[in-house]
Amino acid sequence: MSEKEQVSGSYWLQTAPDGRHPALAEDVDVDVAVIGAGIAGLCTAWELTRAGRSVAVLEAGRVAAGVTGHTTAKVTALHTLVYDKLRRTRGPEGARLYARSQSEAIERAAGIVEELGIDCEWESRSAYTYACDAGRVDELRAEARAAAEAGLPASFVTETGLPFPVAGAVRVTGQAQFHPRKYLLALASDLAERGGHLYEDTAVLGLDEGEPCRLSTTTGATVRARDVVVATHYPIFDRALLFARLSPRRELVVAGTIPADRDPDGMFITPDEGIRSVRTAPHEGGGRLLVVTGEHFTPGTGDPRARFEHLTAWARDHFPDLDVTHRWATQDIDPTDTVPMVGPLHPGARHAYVATGFGGWGMSGGMMAGRLLTARITGEECEWAGLYDPRRLRPAVREAPSFLKTQAKVAGHFVGDRLRPVPPVEALPPGEGAVVRADGHRLAVYRDDDGSLHAVSARCTHLGCLVAFNGAERAWECPCHGSRFDTDGKVIQGPATKPLEQRDI
Repeated sequence: MSEKEQVSGSYWLQTAPDGRHPALAEDVDVDVAVIGAGIAGLCTAWELTRAGRSVAVLEAGRVAAGVTGHTTAKVTALHTLVYDKLRRTRGPEGARLYARSQSEAIERAAGIVEELGIDCEWESRSAYTYACDAGRVDELRAEARAAAEAGLPASFVTETGLPFPVAGAVRVTGQAQFHPRKYLLALASDLAERGGHLYEDTAVLGLDEGEPCRLSTTTGATVRARDVVVATHYPIFDRALLFARLSPRRELVVAGTIPADRDPDGMFITPDEGIRSVRTAPHEGGGRLLVVTGEHFTPGTGDPRARFEHLTAWARDHFPDLDVTHRWATQDIDPTDTVPMVGPLHPGARHAYVATGFGGWGMSGGMMAGRLLTARITGEECEWAGLYDPRRLRPAVREAPSFLKTQAKVAGHFVGDRLRPVPPVEALPPGEGAVVRADGHRLAVYRDDDGSLHAVSARCTHLGCLVAFNGAERAWECPCHGSRFDTDGKVIQGPATKPLEQRDI
C-alpha cells in the first residue's frame, strides 16, 4: 500500500465540528449514568433527559468519535438477510416486532432532525439487499416476502441503480442515510442545554451495583446514579457471560468522489463477495461521496493492507470514475443469536442495563436502544423489550452451534497464538510491529518511522489473549474479544479498560 493509500481517517470525523467536553473532575450524583457516547449512549441519554431524568454521559475518548464515527451511517430496517431467519427462529411475531422497532427508530430520528433543525445531510433513500449470483434469487424472494409480512414496504426487484446487473434484490423504500457525527453532536448540544452532563477522556473502571450504583473512573472521580447504562459497543463488564455470546469483526471502508450523475441512488448491500456495501453522500467539493465497505475479518488476523487493496480494486472496477480520498475501518459486534442485546445487564440486575450486539446495524439499532432503555428505566411498557432482552435463553440455546463456534475460535487464539513462531526484533522494518519473545515473555514491539522501538506486554488486559499488529492502522488488536490499543499500549477500543503494560527492550 503506497503512502497515498494509507488509512487517512474517517470522513465523518474530518467534516464535522471539533467540539470538546471536559473530563470528569469531581464526584457527581445523577439519576442515570450512561457509559459510552456513541449513538446508543447518546440516544439513550437524550431520551432520558427528555423524560425528566438527570443524566451524565461518560466517554473514554471523544463524543461520537468511536465506532459511530467510523460507520457507513445507513439508517435502515433492512438488515441484509434477517427477516426470513427471524420468521423461522422467532416466529412471525418476532419478525414483526423487529421490523416495527427498527422502523419506529428511523421515524423518531427523522422527527428529531426536523424538530431540532439538525444539518446532518439527512436523505431519504431506498435500501437494497442484492445478489449477482442467480443461485441466490430464491433466497432473496423469501427475504422480500418475510420482510413484507413483517410490515416493511419490501419487494423483490431485478433492476437497481447500480452500474452493473444484478440477479435480484430486496428493496425497502422510505429508509435514510445521514452524517452520523453531525447528528450526534447536535443531540449532545441539546442534551447539555437541558441540563445533561457530558464528560470526555473519562474511562470507567468499575461498577458497584448498589443503591445507588457507583462508577469509578480513570480521573479518580466517582459517579453515583440510581441507574447505569453500559453502551460501550462491546460491554466492558461481563456479568452474564455476554462475552461468550458476542463476536467482534473488523470492516474496511474506502470512500471518494464520483460525478453526481453516477449516483446509484440507494443504499446497497450484498452477502456475496465477502459482503459489499455501497451508498453515497453529499460532498462539499461537488459531486457525491461514494462509500464502499466490506472485507470483514476478525481483529488481529490476516493482512488488512491487502484487504484494503482488494476493496479499493473492487470499488474502482465497479465505479471507474471513483477518486478515492479516504480509507478507514470500523468494528462490529455480532450476537450468536442474530438479535441485539438491549436491556438488563444480567439476570439479577435491578439498575444496570446494556446495549450491544448490533451486528453492523448500529444506527437504527442504537436509536431503537435509546427508546427501549428509556422505557425500561422510566417504567413504561415497550412491546419489543422481550425480543431484545439480553437474559433470553431459548433463542441462545437454539443458536448453540454459533455459540460453540465463537468459543472455539476464542480458545484457538488463546492457545494457538502462543505457539506462533516469532521474528527477531532486528528484522522489524520502520512502521511495522510484531509479537516477539524477550526474557521469557511475549512482547508487542513496534518500530516507528524514525527507527525507535516501542515495547508493551503482548497480553491483552481484558482476558489475557495475545494481541497482533494491524499494519494498515498501526494498532495492536486482540482477536479474542476485539480490544484495540495504539502502539504505546493506550486503549483505543474495549472491552479492555487498562492499557498494555510498558516494557523495556
